[in-house]
Amino acid sequence: MVKFYDREHDLRLAIVTNNFTLPALTIAQLYHARWQIELFFKWIKQHLRIKAFYGTSENAVKTQIWIAVSVYVLVAIVKKELNSELSLYTILQILSVTLFEKDSISQLLTGPQSPIHIPNTANQLSLFEI
Repeated sequence: MVKFYDREHDLRLAIVTNNFTLPALTIAQLYHARWQIELFFKWIKQHLRIKAFYGTSENAVKTQIWIAVSVYVLVAIVKKELNSELSLYTILQILSVTLFEKDSISQLLTGPQSPIHIPNTANQLSLFEI
């Protein structure tokens, strides 16, 4: 068991390892890096909809992960290029709903440029009287 104290966050860590050659600081840094990777894949599973892998071979799994990573990077680039305040998740939702629209991505993410036309419904029956 390796024990490490993080002064920056006032946190004590106890990490179980079978590597007795590395110093405690290196083990803690490796654990921190691994945790960041875990958080990244958690985000991918939640937002890029990888609930299950379509193939079972190593190549199929790697291909699906690389596609998800590519989508994440492309959406992050779009967000940065358009200087959008929308979250990556919101941008992904907009793009998934408007996949076959003819509007540009910047128009889709900034909203309609012209007012939305609401048709006149005076000659229609009302379901609920107000």
